[in-house]
Amino acid sequence: MTTATLLDDERYWQDLAAAQMRREHLAKAERLNGRLAMLGFVALIGSEALLHQGLLMALGF
Repeated sequence: MTTATLLDDERYWQDLAAAQMRREHLAKAERLNGRLAMLGFVALIGSEALLHQGLLMALGF
């Protein structure tokens, strides 16, 4: 194998690893976003239960 072929192979594997890291990062970000959305929804339901009215009515809208 020539040096150019080895460099091409190394570049291929680096690009493949970088793509996998991006996919994993995106999956973690989406998981965090979903968990925060669920937490916000539970907080909204809890505030409505405590105030006995909707959030917008409680804020005066």
